[in-house]
Amino acid sequence: MHDDFNLTPEEIRALEETWLFPTYKRSNLYCAQGDGAYVRDLAGRRYLDFLGGISVNSLGSGHPRIVAALSRQGERLIHCSNLFYHPYQGLLAKRLAQLAGMDRVFFTNSGTEAMEAALKIARAYGNARARGGKTRILSLRNSFHGRTLGALSITTQEKYQAPFRPLIPEVGVVEAFTPQALADAFSDRVCALVLEPVQGEGGVFPLPADFMQAARELCDRHDALLVADEIQCGLGRTGKLFGFEHYGIRPDVITLAKSLAAGYPLGAVLGNARVSGTLGPGDHGTTFGGGPLACRLALEVLAVIEEEGLVAKVKETGDYLLEGLRSLARRHPSIGEVRGLGLMIGVELGDAAKETVKRLLEKGVIANAAHETVLRLLPPFTITRKECDLFLETLDGVLGGIEAEQSPAS
Repeated sequence: MHDDFNLTPEEIRALEETWLFPTYKRSNLYCAQGDGAYVRDLAGRRYLDFLGGISVNSLGSGHPRIVAALSRQGERLIHCSNLFYHPYQGLLAKRLAQLAGMDRVFFTNSGTEAMEAALKIARAYGNARARGGKTRILSLRNSFHGRTLGALSITTQEKYQAPFRPLIPEVGVVEAFTPQALADAFSDRVCALVLEPVQGEGGVFPLPADFMQAARELCDRHDALLVADEIQCGLGRTGKLFGFEHYGIRPDVITLAKSLAAGYPLGAVLGNARVSGTLGPGDHGTTFGGGPLACRLALEVLAVIEEEGLVAKVKETGDYLLEGLRSLARRHPSIGEVRGLGLMIGVELGDAAKETVKRLLEKGVIANAAHETVLRLLPPFTITRKECDLFLETLDGVLGGIEAEQSPAS
């Protein structure tokens, strides 16, 4: 058995450049292992991970309970067909539905597949209500919902959509986050409004409260479904278990993925009683979605979040980190708006964002630039104040260097 292939960085890069479709512009980091909030490269250097696998590693790396569950279930059963039962899928569906106030669950392998299922539910709901004609789906400017063709069609960013047109029809875009703009986009032909309570790839934008309230009211008025994409912001990331809880509303459909199984591929679409009859036998399916290993891990993730009080910790640590970032903003002219909820934070840096990410990595800190101009921070829920202080100190030095180079005096 090959536990370690002993490849050098040069060999890894050469293999990928020769054999992979070039879909990623990778940073110069060769990940070998992780421990808590840190990742180690092939040479053993530690990096403080403030990206969390893009909101996947909410419990950090190597959490002992996740490792134990992975080992135990891996020895028992990794996969069985969805033609048969296993102990964990129903348990996980019940747990998620009860936590979210939903009635039904369908498991997928990923977030984009969860969104595809949600779109099918929306179209099936609209067709059943109006016998054709109620098929229009609304999404928001700067949204990101996935890269499969249906999810891409409501991912309203030109750079993602342009190479793949024509996309699916009957999609409308709400350009302004105001109740009036939303009302203007609605009609009785709309079967669903899809939104992220906190836009992630679009630059970490929590939606305005009056907009979210209007979204619920308009969906009710026009008999349309409110679909909350919680793939990035759900499961505790914002300091509440779900992003929609910040707004005092409840959607009809919720999509989840990313942190659901602590890094093992698993997504889910949750629906309320309005949509419980939209999918019947043969209407949708998956080979891998909801397998025993994935569901067992997700049950452990939810148990850890609850038993370790991590949702409250996310809010507390997030407030501390936001305060530190806003203190930096008073000293650094390159920092614009600092925004976010919990440990989902965006820092406007304009043209300096990508260079900041690059220099942070050189200093041993992993972060990311969203929407080209925003430093996006998604650290593990288990991040400590000491680790936040280390990040803030490193960012302070990086921004100081960049600003000194851009100063007219230099």
